[in-house]
Amino acid sequence: MNLRQLAAHLQLSPTTVSRALNGFPEVNAETRERVVEAAARLGYRANTVARRLATGKTDSIGIIYPFEPSDLGDPVFLDIIAGITERLGEAAMDLVIVSAAQENELETYQRVVSGGRVDGLIVARTQVSDARLQYLQEKNFPFVAHGRSDLAKPYAWFDYDNEYGMRIAVDRLTAQGHRHIALISAPLSMNFAAQRRMGYLVGLHAAGVQVEPEFMVQGGLSPAEGAAALNRLLALPQRPTAVVVDNNVSAVGVMNALRQSGLQPGRDISVIVFGGLPALLADSMTVSAIVQPQAREAGRTMAELMLGRLAGNPPQTLNRLWRPEFVCGSTDMAPITA
Repeated sequence: MNLRQLAAHLQLSPTTVSRALNGFPEVNAETRERVVEAAARLGYRANTVARRLATGKTDSIGIIYPFEPSDLGDPVFLDIIAGITERLGEAAMDLVIVSAAQENELETYQRVVSGGRVDGLIVARTQVSDARLQYLQEKNFPFVAHGRSDLAKPYAWFDYDNEYGMRIAVDRLTAQGHRHIALISAPLSMNFAAQRRMGYLVGLHAAGVQVEPEFMVQGGLSPAEGAAALNRLLALPQRPTAVVVDNNVSAVGVMNALRQSGLQPGRDISVIVFGGLPALLADSMTVSAIVQPQAREAGRTMAELMLGRLAGNPPQTLNRLWRPEFVCGSTDMAPITA
C-alpha cells in the first residue's frame, strides 16, 4: 500500500496523511491517531526517500570512527554497537557507521553534517579539547559524546568514572604492598587517559606512595606501542613491581613483551588492565581488570540519550556517569620484596 492508497482509504488528502505520519503540529491529534492506526493495521511503510525529502530527516544516527584492526575484535566495542543498534531499531531508526582516517576525522564530520546524511551523531574517544564536539555545537547538530570533554556549553554525554576506576586499581596494589607502580597510558590528549592518569596520581598520594615520573609512560593505542612502553619500564635501573595499563589495546602488546622477557604476570610483576583482555588474548591467564560493566546496556543508554536529544530535551539533562568495577584475576599479587 502506498501513500495515495492509504489516503483514499481514509478519505483524506495525501498531504494530510503525510503530515500526520510525520508529526506535523497542524494536524489535530484525533486525525493523527486515526492515520497512524490505519497505517499500522494496513501495513503501510513510508517511502524513505520521499520521507527524507518531506521532513529533512533520515531516521538514522551515525558513528564516525577511526577503526583499527583490534576494534573489530573487541567484544566491549561490539556489545556497545549492538546495544545502540537494538535501541534505535525499537525507535524505527538505523545506525550508520562511517570509517574515517584519524588525520582527516574532522573533515569527515563536516561532510556527514553538511550532507544531511544522519539526524545525529554519537562521538567516540573524546579528546580533552575536542574540535569535533566544538564543530557540532557550533552547527547546533544533535550529538551524544561517549566520554566527556572540555566544552563551554552543556552537552549530552555518557561515560564511566575513569578516575574512580583507576583509583580502584591503585588502591588494590598499594594494599598489597606495592610501592613501585607504573602506568602505561593512551595519549593524554584523550580524555579517558587524562582522567585515568589523575586517578593514578590521586591513588598514590592517598597511599603515601611517592610519584616516580619515569614510571608514567604513554604507550599509544596499539599493541606495538604498548610493548615499547613496557620495554622502557623494564630497562629502568629500578623496574616497577606492578603496572596498570589504562586501555586494553596496548595491553595486548604489554602482555606479549612480558612473555618475550620471560616474566610471568602475577609472579614476577603485577599487571592490571583497564578494560580487561579477551580470553583468546590472555594466554590462558585470568587478567586482573577494571571493567566497564553492562556494555550492551551502555549502548542502549547512549541511544536513549540520542533519542532524547532529537526530542529536544535540554543537553544538561542528558548526562550519565557509571562506575567501573574490579574483576579479580591471577595477574596481581603482593610483590616478592615489598
